[in-house]
Amino acid sequence: MKGFIFSRYDPSENSQSPFEKLLDIFTQLLTYTSGDVAEALQWLTELDKEYQLSNNEYGIGDFIQDLKDKGFIRENEENGNFAITSKTEQTIRKRALDEIFGKLKKSSIGDHNIRKSGMGDEMNAETRPYEFGDPLEQIDMTASIRNAQINHGIDAFSMQQDDLEIRETDFKTQTSTALMIDISHSMILYGEDRITPAKKVAMALSELITTRYPKDTLDIIVFGNDAWQIEIKDLPYLQVGPYHTNTVAGLELAMDILRRRRNPNKQIFMITDGKPTCLKQGKSYYKNSFGLDRKILNRTLNLAAQCKKLKIPITTFMVATDPWLQQFVNEFTETNNGKAFFSGTDQLGQFLFYDFESGKRKKV
Repeated sequence: MKGFIFSRYDPSENSQSPFEKLLDIFTQLLTYTSGDVAEALQWLTELDKEYQLSNNEYGIGDFIQDLKDKGFIRENEENGNFAITSKTEQTIRKRALDEIFGKLKKSSIGDHNIRKSGMGDEMNAETRPYEFGDPLEQIDMTASIRNAQINHGIDAFSMQQDDLEIRETDFKTQTSTALMIDISHSMILYGEDRITPAKKVAMALSELITTRYPKDTLDIIVFGNDAWQIEIKDLPYLQVGPYHTNTVAGLELAMDILRRRRNPNKQIFMITDGKPTCLKQGKSYYKNSFGLDRKILNRTLNLAAQCKKLKIPITTFMVATDPWLQQFVNEFTETNNGKAFFSGTDQLGQFLFYDFESGKRKKV
């Protein structure tokens, strides 16, 4: 006889091991220390003193040994320095993705594009009446049987065309994304760390694309006085520099990269906390950190207009709330016909991921 067996819940059965608990904290610290293992372990030791993270059976020394044995860190035989491995880099990306997606499941954000239904390859929760020509594999059998029982009764069960319901699908577009990250000095000024959330978002987005959307491309660009491309594996080590904000250089590089991509849909995501303050003129730099410089502003707006002509929308994520900076972003967004989000660092990942996921689906 089939049935259910109930038993008392024992939370210890599903609890993490001491190594896994410390690994969670250690990977977070690595993001803050830009991949510096020694500094992360020093912070972990201090946290252990204050919050008793380890115990008499499993100490920080055991954790370090396990990190080496399990391939998370490697030791330089010449100088004894530690460095993280590719396994750790991927672990940090996965945990960043889990952290952001966990927040997405628990919260919602308004003013966002809804998903559009169409003939695609991913089922969603919406259904509609059957129409001639619909593929049979998209029939929602549960809903169709329920309709038949309601319409014709259980005793003389029969199913007609009017009873059938079709499960809608979403069309997943192939997209080439250029993600621009501001690494100017202001990203760590004013008492707020803005570069760490930006790194987490970039790592989570790269993990999402490589695992769930392998046909997509993601190119990551950092910009300060200049702009250059970095690899996904370089993200944990990313740091700000004593740089101004050369938004023009970042946009020029993003446009150049996207021109070479064959995907039909292209977009630029830009994470920044300030105004453009720098231009490259030959081998020298034109700089002005005091307000919005008209010369720099015009060059930036011209590139926004060029992206519009190339059908490359720019979504700006401004992690600052100054009204005059918002005015610049609004003008920039209007010129490109793109989108802008003004968010704190705690909501940056949610805004970016909602925008990316909604853009993956279009009506066809």
